[in-house]
Amino acid sequence: MNMATTAQLFEEPFDADEYIERLAWRTPGGGSKGGAEAFDPKRLLEEFENHIEELKQLDEKIQRRVEKLEHQCHREAKEFAHKVQDLQRSNQVAFQHFQELDEHISYVATKVCHLGDQLEGVNTPRQRAVEAQRLMTYFNEFLDGELRSDVFTNPDKIKEAADIIQKLHLIAQELPFDRFADVKAKIASKYHDLERQLIQEFTTAQRRGEIGRMREVAAVLLHFKGYAHCVDVYIKQCQEGAYVRNDVFEDTAVLCQRVNKQVGEVFSSPEAVMAKLIQSIFENKLQAHVREKLDETRHSDVEQYLKNLYDLYTRTTALAAKLTEFNLGSDKHTFLSKLIKNIFSSYLESYIDMEKEYLRTRSALILQRYYDSKNHQKRPIGTGSIQELKERIRQRTNLPLGPSIDTHGETFLSQEVVVNLLQETRHAFERCHKLSDPSDLPKNAFSIFLLLVEHLCMDHIDYALEIGLSAIPSADAKNANLYFLDVVQQANTIFHLFDKQFNDHLMPLISSSPKLTECLHKKKEVIEQMEVKLDTGIDRTLNCMVGQMKHILATEQKKTDFRPEDENNVMIQYTTACSKVCAYVSRQVERVRKSMDGKNVDTVLTELGVRFHRLIHEHLQQYGYSSMGGMLAICDVAEYRRCAKEFRVPLVLQLFDTLHALCNLLVVAPDNLKQVCSGEQLTNLDRNLLHAFVQLRVDYRSTRLGRHFS
Repeated sequence: MNMATTAQLFEEPFDADEYIERLAWRTPGGGSKGGAEAFDPKRLLEEFENHIEELKQLDEKIQRRVEKLEHQCHREAKEFAHKVQDLQRSNQVAFQHFQELDEHISYVATKVCHLGDQLEGVNTPRQRAVEAQRLMTYFNEFLDGELRSDVFTNPDKIKEAADIIQKLHLIAQELPFDRFADVKAKIASKYHDLERQLIQEFTTAQRRGEIGRMREVAAVLLHFKGYAHCVDVYIKQCQEGAYVRNDVFEDTAVLCQRVNKQVGEVFSSPEAVMAKLIQSIFENKLQAHVREKLDETRHSDVEQYLKNLYDLYTRTTALAAKLTEFNLGSDKHTFLSKLIKNIFSSYLESYIDMEKEYLRTRSALILQRYYDSKNHQKRPIGTGSIQELKERIRQRTNLPLGPSIDTHGETFLSQEVVVNLLQETRHAFERCHKLSDPSDLPKNAFSIFLLLVEHLCMDHIDYALEIGLSAIPSADAKNANLYFLDVVQQANTIFHLFDKQFNDHLMPLISSSPKLTECLHKKKEVIEQMEVKLDTGIDRTLNCMVGQMKHILATEQKKTDFRPEDENNVMIQYTTACSKVCAYVSRQVERVRKSMDGKNVDTVLTELGVRFHRLIHEHLQQYGYSSMGGMLAICDVAEYRRCAKEFRVPLVLQLFDTLHALCNLLVVAPDNLKQVCSGEQLTNLDRNLLHAFVQLRVDYRSTRLGRHFS
C-alpha cells in the first residue's frame, strides 16, 4: 500500500472503525468476500503490520514538515517585528519633519500676511490715486466742455458712465460755486440726463418683462436721487391694465400677489417697494372708489349709504388681512391700519349719528305703516303725575278709569312689525360692531339698544298693552269679549324674540364693559314695567271671567232648583246653570293655556281656580236645600270638580274636594251629622263654616241641627 492510498483513507470526516473496515476490505483474504474459505488471518495481520509501519513513517514525515513550518514561522515573525520597528522609527522621523514643516509654513504664512498688509497699505492709496486721476481726467473733460471718453459716448457703457457721473456729482457739490459754477452745471446736467436714460431703460425693460435688466438698472439707480422716481414708475406701470373687472378689491389682491413675486427679484429692498405700492393703491384707487360709492348716497339714501359703508369697510379690512402675508416691514399691521383710517376716518366720525337717525326714522316708519294699515290713529298715552295716579288706582282697585275702548278683537301687536324692527336693529348692531372704534363700541351699542327699547317696547308693546287694558270691560259686563289674553300671548312671543336679540347681538358687544350693567338694568326695568301691566290686565280679565260666571249663575240658577216641588220626580243630573258655567270655564282654561307659557300657566290657572271656587262657594250659600235639592247640589259640585280637574292644579282640585265634602252636610242624616263633621276632609275647617252650610238645610229647625254646634 502506497502513501497516496493511505492518504485517501484519512478523508474527512474520519471514523476509526470505518477506517479499519475499509483497510480490511481492501486486503485480499481479509474481508467477507469469497466466504469463510477465502479468509486469511495471516495475510490480514501482515497487512495491518505493514500499514502500521507506513503510518509511523507518515507520522515522522508530517512531524518533520510541521517542525520546518514552525521554524519558518518564527523566522518570519522576527523579520516582521524588525520591519515594524523600522517603520515606527521612520514614522517618528516623518512626524518630526511634519512638525518642522508646519512651523515653517506658519512662519511663512505670517510673513505673507504681513507682506499682504503692507502691499494693501501701499496699493489702496495707489488705487485711490488711480481712481482720483481717472476722475480728474473725466472732470477735465467737463471743464473743457468736450466729452471725448468712450464711456460717455458709447450707449452700451451707460452703467460705467453712471458710476463715474455719480461720483463726479458728489465731488462737484464740494467745490466752490463761484469758480466752478459752469462745470458743476455740466456735471449736474449729465447726471440728470443719465438718470433719465436709466429710468427710461428700466421702464422699457419692465414693459418687455426683462427682469434681469430691470435688476441691473435698479442697482445702478440705487445711488441716484432718482431711485425713488424709478420705484414710482415701476408702481405706476404695475397698475396699468390691472383693474379690468368691476371688483377693485379682488383686482388689488391679484395685483399685489403678482407684484410680490417680482419685487424680490428686481429691488434690493422689496418690502419698501411693496409697502409703497400698497400705499399708492389705498390712497388713490381705493380712496377714489370709496368716495364715489359713499358720496353719491350720503345725503340722498341713508340706508344705502350705511350698507355701502359697512360693505366697503368690511371688504377693505378683509383685503388688508390678505396683504399681511406679504413682507411690508416690521410693523405692517399698524401701517395698514393707518391706510384704512385715512380712507374712512371722515365717514366713521359721523357714522353713529347717522345710524341712530336712520334707525329712529326707519322704526317710526315701520310702526306708522302698520297702524295706517289698521286704519288706527295712535292715541296719546298720558304721562305725568295724573296718569301715574290713575295707574296706581287701577292696579290696586281694578277700576276702569276712563271709557272702555272697543278694539274689535285687534291686539295692535304684529310679529311682522317686530321682526322688521329687530332685523333693522340687528343690521345696526352688525354695522356698529364693524364700524365703531373699540373704545366707543359699548357706548354706541347701548344707544342702539335704547332705540330698540323706545320703538319696540314702548311705542309698540307698551302702547298695545295700554290699548288692551283700556279695552278690558268692567267685571259686570255681559257677554264680554276678552281679547287681552291674545295680547298676552303675542307679547310673550315678542319678549322671547327681544330677549334672543339681546343675548345674541348686544351681549357680545358690551359683555366686557361697564355698559353691561346699564343694559341689564334697562332691560329689567322695561320687562318689569311690562309685567306690571300684563299682571294688571290678566287680573282684570280674570275678574271679567268671574263676572261672566256670576251672570250665568244669576240668570240660569233658580231657587226651585234645590227645592223642587216634586221631590220624587227629579230627572236631571246637574242644573243648567252648572252646565253653562262649566262649559264657559273650560273654554277660558283652554284660552289661558294658549296664551301663557311655562309657570305662568299654573300661576294664572291657580288664581282663576281659586276665584272660581270662591264664586261657587258663595253662590251655593244663597239657597236653601231640601233633601233632593242637596243631592242635586252635590251633583253640581261634582260637575264643578270635574271641570276643576282641567286646571291640573292640585290646590284647585283640593278646594273643590272640600266643597264637595261640605255639600254632603246638606243630605246627611241628622244622627250622622256630628260624625260627618269630624271626617277627614272637614275636621280642620272652621266650625262656623260647617254650621253655615248646615243652616242651609230646610229641615235645620225642625230637626234641631243647631244643637250639634252649640
